[in-house]
Order: sequence, then C-alpha cells, then structure tokens
Amino acid sequence: MANNNSDITGFDHIEILGAREHNLKNIDLTIPRNQLVVFTGISGSGKSSLAFDTLYAEGQRRYMESFSAYARSFMGNMERPDVDKINGLSPVISIEQKTTSKNPRSTVGTVTEIYDFMRLLYARAGEAFSYVTGERMIKQSIDQIIDVILQDYQNQKLILLAPVVKGRKGHYRELFVQIEKLGYTKVRVDGVVMDIQPKMQLDRFKIHDIEIVIDRIVVKTEDRFRLSQSVQTALNQGKGIMMTRDEKNEVRNFSKYLMDPVSGISYDEPSPNNFSFNSPYGWCPTCQGLGKVEEITEDSILPDKTLSIEKGAIAPIGEYRDMWIFKQLEVLLKPYKVNLKTPIEKFPAEAIDVMLHGTDEPVAVPSKKYEGTDWNTKYEGIVTFLKRQQETGSEKIQDWIKDFMVVNTCPDCKGLRLKKESLHFLIDNKNIAQLEHGLPI
Repeated sequence: MANNNSDITGFDHIEILGAREHNLKNIDLTIPRNQLVVFTGISGSGKSSLAFDTLYAEGQRRYMESFSAYARSFMGNMERPDVDKINGLSPVISIEQKTTSKNPRSTVGTVTEIYDFMRLLYARAGEAFSYVTGERMIKQSIDQIIDVILQDYQNQKLILLAPVVKGRKGHYRELFVQIEKLGYTKVRVDGVVMDIQPKMQLDRFKIHDIEIVIDRIVVKTEDRFRLSQSVQTALNQGKGIMMTRDEKNEVRNFSKYLMDPVSGISYDEPSPNNFSFNSPYGWCPTCQGLGKVEEITEDSILPDKTLSIEKGAIAPIGEYRDMWIFKQLEVLLKPYKVNLKTPIEKFPAEAIDVMLHGTDEPVAVPSKKYEGTDWNTKYEGIVTFLKRQQETGSEKIQDWIKDFMVVNTCPDCKGLRLKKESLHFLIDNKNIAQLEHGLPI
C-alpha cells in the first residue's frame, strides 16, 4: 500500500535481505511503512537482533555517514550490521527497552528528547497571539512608544498611567501610602481619576484596577524630553507596561514586552520552559500538565436518581441511619417541598445543588435532649466534604473517595496540557500541541 513516505525513500516498504546478525539465519523480510509492526516470538528467536542490531544499527550508521568526514572523526565509525541489503530505511529512533517511566506526563516526544527541540523552536521562532482577541502581540521600545504618542495625540491633553493592580481584590491601603511616598498625588481607580486621601482604602471584596497618574500633559513635539521622562517613569512603575487616557476618555495600552494592543494583556518573554508540561512555567494550572482532571460529579454521587435519600440515593452515605447528616438533610430540604423519601429525580435543581455543595445559611436541627431547642449547624455539602477528605483524610479514606471520582478531559486546556499563553504561540498557524499530536488547525 502506497503511503506519504514513498516519495522520500522511493519505497512503500522496508525490505531486509539476508539478515544474519547473531542468531538470525539469513532472514529476508518486508515490513510495511507507516504502520505499527510488532515482532513476537520466544526468547532467543532474534526479535532484538532484527529490530535493534539490524534495522536500528543500519539506520543509525547511515545517519552518521551523512556528516562530514571532519565531524565523523570525532564521533568514530559504526560497523555495518551483517545484512546483505536494506531498502526503504528512514532515519531511526530507538527507545531503550529497559526504560520505565512512571511520569504520567511522559510521551514519546519527551522520552526521545525531540520535544526539547520543539520547545526551543517555539521559544525562538513562535509568533505570539492574544488569547483574548486573537490579535498578534506586539512589543515596543521606549522610542517607538514616544513616536506613536507624538503622532497620534499631537496637541491633545493626555494622562500617562502606570498600572499597579489589575483585576484583583483588596483594600490596598498600604499601596496608596506607598504611592504617596513616591511623590504622586493622584490615582485612577476602576476608571476614575481621584486624589489620594489619608487612610484611603477600597472595598476588599471587589475586584479593582489601579493605575498611578504619572503625568498630565499636552502632547507637543517640542516637549519630547518631558514626554520621554514621563514615559520612562510610567514603564518603570508599571513594570514595563503603561497606559494613556485621552480627552475622549479612551484608554490605550503600551508595553516593552509582548502585549495585545486591544485588550492590554501581556505575555512574558518566551523560554523553553514556557512550553513544557513538566514545568510550572508551562503546564496548565488546572490539571498541572496531565491533560485530565479527577472530578467528583453529580452523577458519581447520585448514580441512581430513581432512589430516595432514605433508600441510598446518595452513594457516599448509603441508606438512612440515625446519623447527623440525615437530620441536617431533612431540615435542609423542607423549603424545597421534598423530603428523604422523595426520589431524587423529583428534586428541583436548587435542592440538588444545595445538597451537594452546601450553604452558608445555618441549618437548625431540633435537639432530642433539649425539647423545643434547635442546634444551628453549618452544612458544607457532600461534594465539599469529599474534597476536604481527599486533601486531609487518611490513605484509606482517599482510596474510598476514588470510587466517586470521574476522570475527565481538563476543561481549561482541553487535554493539551499547556497554559493558554503557551498555546497561543504559533508557527505556520499551529501551536506546539498541534504540531506534537498532528492535530488540525
């Protein structure tokens, strides 16, 4: 059967003629290319002699002969295996038979170290694109930033901003004190320019964006020196990133590093580690480079929704017993007009969610000992309880919890194992994962 490699080698098959290495007895063999071929046989039948001492040895020898005589003088010569002729042989890779790796992230690419060269290739030649807008990431020198400002904002009033907080919660009282000590009197908080006040702080539970107002300037060519000083200061305070706000309140982002000119997000300068799923610098933070996550799902907790809680619908706790959790559930479900005898399939979605994930509202369980009084307790939920036990429980408990876990493809990296920034470096419109696995664009 013809294949894609026939035009490279001139052969559709690998032909071995007269193989006599070790205990091979003048073997002739034809092996199809681009297919998985397995050699089987009893010990001593010549499997390794054919695969390693004949095929691999000849492929390696031919590769070495492609080097110059000067290079071969350092590497030495390799003996030709005892075989009459081999046709259709490509460059070869051999993985050591005794190599055993228990690393779940290992692939043929990492074991053979080919993936190391791919990581280096993408770090040096990959083009960065924004994971927000898809725009090509750009980087600008200080002079380029100044030239753009002078060209686009001539004779306009402009505010130069240095971002110090982007999309994070906190009150930032100490930050405002530090900014004031640096000599700045104004900040832009969540889009509003304001003076720094004594004991100034924000709502700690809300997400904030904070920028230092570095300068307020009318852009003129003759004031290039002042503009350059302010731009340099803004980039220093913003750690390589700065923003401008014009008279129409339109904000524009600039960066010395890789930056999306539309959304303002930036990437670090790429290094080979950024493309490694064995490194925290490159792996997907959700699955840590495994491509899969173990999850406790509704279906694994409630495998048979025709059952009631009393009959054992909640798999981890089984059928009804005189236990505290059943008393909590009885009280918890009353507002939803269901009880322990109601089949789960008749539960409203809100009741199932509260039952599995808990609630911050106290659950008042009637006391048997003190009639007329309630015990206000916190109900954390079945899933929350199992996750906590998974982290802190004994080895026996963790083995028990595995019965309720399902392995799914990582929802963030879609099984590609790298963080989103790394997957948006492209060569010929392909990221490193598409190149490694031969995935379509």
